[in-house]
Amino acid sequence: MNSTAKGDRPHIAVFGRRNVGKSSLINKLTNQQLALVSSQPGTTTDPVYKAMELLPLGPVMMIDTAGIDDQGELGEMRIKKTKEIMRKTDLALLVISAVQGAGDFEAELIEEFQAREIPFITVLNKCELLKAEEEETAALMEIRDFAESYQLEFLKVSAENEINIDQIREKIAAEMPVDQSRSTIMGDLIDPGDTVILVTPIDSAAPKGRLILPQVQTIRDILDHDAVALVTKKEDVSSEINKLKEKPKIVVTDSQAFETVSKSVPEDILLTGFSVLFARYKGDLKTFVRGAKMMEKLKAGDRVLVAEACTHRRQQDDIGTVKIPNWVHEKISPEIEFDHVSGREFPENLNDYKVILHCGSCMLNRKEVLSRLKEAEKAGIPVINYGMGIAWLHGILDRALKPFPEALELWQQKQKNIDQKDIEEVV
Repeated sequence: MNSTAKGDRPHIAVFGRRNVGKSSLINKLTNQQLALVSSQPGTTTDPVYKAMELLPLGPVMMIDTAGIDDQGELGEMRIKKTKEIMRKTDLALLVISAVQGAGDFEAELIEEFQAREIPFITVLNKCELLKAEEEETAALMEIRDFAESYQLEFLKVSAENEINIDQIREKIAAEMPVDQSRSTIMGDLIDPGDTVILVTPIDSAAPKGRLILPQVQTIRDILDHDAVALVTKKEDVSSEINKLKEKPKIVVTDSQAFETVSKSVPEDILLTGFSVLFARYKGDLKTFVRGAKMMEKLKAGDRVLVAEACTHRRQQDDIGTVKIPNWVHEKISPEIEFDHVSGREFPENLNDYKVILHCGSCMLNRKEVLSRLKEAEKAGIPVINYGMGIAWLHGILDRALKPFPEALELWQQKQKNIDQKDIEEVV
């Protein structure tokens, strides 16, 4: 409960063929028996995750994957899972066995890394099996030719004998890309001493005895910036504002309470949603703004994909499977169809959909959110964040974007373009 959230940890994944020592390497890097180790190829099936502290880098998420050369019908499924891990990989370790060689499988991985812009470190494992003079075995000749063709530098290690493990840790720290995401959720929107009101509905979907992760992280971010966080329920927003000697700088609400809260908060007080804050913290706010215009173009028969990052227990009034579809059916058309995915699942058939509605992504790291946005962009399918979609459905998207002038300007400009197009079509 007190550890760094999974989605805020750099993700380091280990890739390679079967039996090159990926799991052994993971165990040595984490100093524990995280992954099952066996001489039998294909021991690792599903990806294995381990949150840990990796000095000098800090909290990270290590991921062990199945061999890229797995075989058979099950093997193909494991390879697919391995490639899906690349969506969230901030830094990859490509492990090659000193006695197994390198070739097409490794080339395929490198091409995937390059296409996805994933930096990687190449590790030559099982060096304890080489003779001191490193005689020219067929495997070594193959590896040297491969390294030359791809201009690779190897870290020679032995997971078995714990040789050069510290060098890998140091290399990881040195090669980890600088996080380009915002270092703050809303610290740039407030000044020391400001009061922020956070509206957190306590309903059947609220976890017993605690707040949900985005709310907790936002509170911490406010306190880190020497401001005051006042937490209340939607029914008490007006009374809490009236109690204050000075008006709050901004009100942040759970998206599903947008309609009620917007009526309780005076227009001269900024208002936005947790989901909108996380749209820019984890993803790209302007991309979601560009996607928001598609809400107005939905019509009967269109299909919408609702994607959630977590796999919480569904309630009768669940936001993704019940409330959003009901609001869309009421405002646009009851004949719009919805499909739902959750957790790590993200479909390949994005072309089947007119638009994607994505949650705030508090459980995902930024790399995976951007990967999903890039896949949607490649398929030509717009993506809308939950909070922005809900704000539009209730007619207050302009207000929800007011704290973010560039995003608001982009939205208003696109609205002008849409209105002009409508006029031209009528004429």
